[in-house]
Amino acid sequence: MTNMEEVKLEEEVVTETKAEEVVKQPLDPDAVLEVRNLKKYFPVETDFFGRPTKFLKAVDDVSFTIKQGTTLGIVGESGCGKTTLGRTILRLHPATEGEIYFDGKDINKLTTKELNALRPLMQIIFQDPYSSLSPRMPVGEIIGEAVAEHKLVPKEKLKEYVLDIMKKCGLPYHYYERYPHEFSGGQRQRICIATALALKPKFVVCDEPVSALDVSIQAQIINLLRDLQKEMGLTYIFISHDLSVVEHISDYIGVMYLGSMVEYGSTQDIFENPMHPYTEALFSAVPVPDPNMKMNRIILSGDIPSPINAPTGCKFHTRCGKCMEICKTVEPKFKDYGNGHKVACHLYSQED
Repeated sequence: MTNMEEVKLEEEVVTETKAEEVVKQPLDPDAVLEVRNLKKYFPVETDFFGRPTKFLKAVDDVSFTIKQGTTLGIVGESGCGKTTLGRTILRLHPATEGEIYFDGKDINKLTTKELNALRPLMQIIFQDPYSSLSPRMPVGEIIGEAVAEHKLVPKEKLKEYVLDIMKKCGLPYHYYERYPHEFSGGQRQRICIATALALKPKFVVCDEPVSALDVSIQAQIINLLRDLQKEMGLTYIFISHDLSVVEHISDYIGVMYLGSMVEYGSTQDIFENPMHPYTEALFSAVPVPDPNMKMNRIILSGDIPSPINAPTGCKFHTRCGKCMEICKTVEPKFKDYGNGHKVACHLYSQED
């Protein structure tokens, strides 16, 4: 081998190594969670040999970043893929494509053993507090079960640790021996929050945690989540269809439609300047507590298309009052139009 060939070989090796580093390293070193081009497709039809031929595209090419101690609110109509997104990020559903970086590690590439070691740091609060708690276990055992499994504290200190977590979540000590059926919806949701936080997580997916509760109880739970976030430095994804709740708790907002994210930005930017027609329609439906104020409600025509046979071009064009011909055939780019405010719409320049 000549010297020239050796130099070329070394250059190729270095290039490959740098390419691998680019793929493996997060784009934002300050990010707790970074999602890149995430897809989750569920097969709904197969051929004679059992090979999938048709898919339900629940999450379709979603990307975003969350920094430590902040909250990303995910909003959209029912069936837009919010819950599936949250569960896929936690790898409760295996991703079809894409990368999910948590603390710099792509969790899609972790082995079962590695993922189990990381599980305590990534938790979820489920939507329904009635079905997410075992009716056969007392509260203390429910909260302490995973703590004991992961050996976070010595066995002799487990009860003391659980009681401390209960206190932080507004649960009196005497609830320790009681069962879930003895509690109201708000109390059960506090138990669910305590169960998630007992593992000392860094990141929590809140999957519509207040949608099943009364308005007064919703405010208590939201304030509890905010207080715990400040105290423990937690990072949230807060999934909801209630925009007033999302505005109150979120630092950033992502708007989803038919499995795709159509708009993303800071809460202030999104509420002061909604750019996507779908976001404008969602905001127009928020009730205003003033009987004398006239609301300019935007009524969307038609029903949500099927995620199995999504429209070509912009997915929203079949219901959009500002639809142009290009919207029917060309998919808009998800672009940043300043200050991290991203939108996918042909109403704005598509040039790079």
